[in-house]
Amino acid sequence: MGHGGNVIDELMADHREVEEMFARIQAMTGGGKQLRDAVDEITIELVRHSVAEEQHLYPAVREHVQGGDRLADKEIADHARVEEILKALEQMDTGDAQMSMMLQRLMDEVAAHVQDEESNLFPMLRGACTPEQLDDLGDKIRRAKAMAPTRPHPAAPDSPTASKLLAPGVGLVDRARDFVTGRGKS
Repeated sequence: MGHGGNVIDELMADHREVEEMFARIQAMTGGGKQLRDAVDEITIELVRHSVAEEQHLYPAVREHVQGGDRLADKEIADHARVEEILKALEQMDTGDAQMSMMLQRLMDEVAAHVQDEESNLFPMLRGACTPEQLDDLGDKIRRAKAMAPTRPHPAAPDSPTASKLLAPGVGLVDRARDFVTGRGKS
């Protein structure tokens, strides 16, 4: 969850972690509890990552990068599509015939988002911010991920201010639910 380093290093480490999780899912031959645990794990990571980006990365992009509003809006729209897929997966039985199709859709959406961030957004941010600003953003991202929700909430507001106000409480409730159910502990 927290890898250290500046914001770009932190988020790229998250991207590699998610790619490894997807590879494990693709290597699975069956469904059941093993698949449910893997889907829960990827959901937790993606939700935390998205909330942290929406709270800190995209406001920085809006502030520092030329055309940042357009870029941030596109990335937030990507997150909304992923969160809808995650919500559908959360409610789906692992034996459901649609599960593999929905997982593939998730992998495709996330891969496109990662490619876009790493090829376009991150280089622009690196060119627009000082190393100190990038380090500060990395610290903020790590703190946000630690407090973020662990379940998809597609109806939640995605503005940075609303997210900063609501995410810690929602995150606390999600983590309590996870503790009681054992979700994410495999």
